[in-house]
Amino acid sequence: MPLRYDPALIASFLVVLDLVGTFVFALSGAMSGVRHRLDLFGVLVLSFAAGNAGGLTRDLLLGATPPPGISDWRYIGVSLAAGLLTFFCAPIIRRLRSSVLVLDAAGLAVFAVSGALKALAVGLNPIAAMLLGVLTGVGGGMLRDVLVSETPAVLRGELYASAALAGTAVVVLGHLLRLPTPTGAIVGAILCFILRFLAIRRGWRLPVARPARRSTDRATEPNAAGPADLAGDGRA
Repeated sequence: MPLRYDPALIASFLVVLDLVGTFVFALSGAMSGVRHRLDLFGVLVLSFAAGNAGGLTRDLLLGATPPPGISDWRYIGVSLAAGLLTFFCAPIIRRLRSSVLVLDAAGLAVFAVSGALKALAVGLNPIAAMLLGVLTGVGGGMLRDVLVSETPAVLRGELYASAALAGTAVVVLGHLLRLPTPTGAIVGAILCFILRFLAIRRGWRLPVARPARRSTDRATEPNAAGPADLAGDGRA
């Protein structure tokens, strides 16, 4: 017998999670805009993109149209408020950079959990719910980095998507064990946050691909071409 959810309770719970995550990621997007010396419009664009890209992608994949990120004024208002706050109070926000990183970790945890919960609520299978939760968590940061011509942090060895995956796995496991929804969500969010926080503090990273070594002296190779061969034999 499938686990039943109280629609009203889940809806309210997910809205709160979404708004909190939107504000936190919007702050990170606005800070990126300030760091790249964008104008007010550019900062607000990055603020909205970082705060809503993950949620918009999730809702579109789930068929929730129009998605709340553009149809609900609260999401737009929270994003713009974070952008304006950062633009006009950038020195203060910059001094609180470590706090913003902690908030970013919290936003990742919140968005990853909310994405997995929404997927489970509409009947997706556990693997799809986990993947959608990760996409919700990392989508905003990826678009933010792409807009400022940076390689997304999630692709540079950061322990980011892996933390989100661990959190969504706990949510899905709680669902399969028929635990109360808030319990699974809270435990999953805490696990994701702790992993990301420790990665920031201790510099934990995933292995990074390295290019193949190139010989600095090909002349030492058995069949290496000599200087005369490299220069040619004089024929046209």
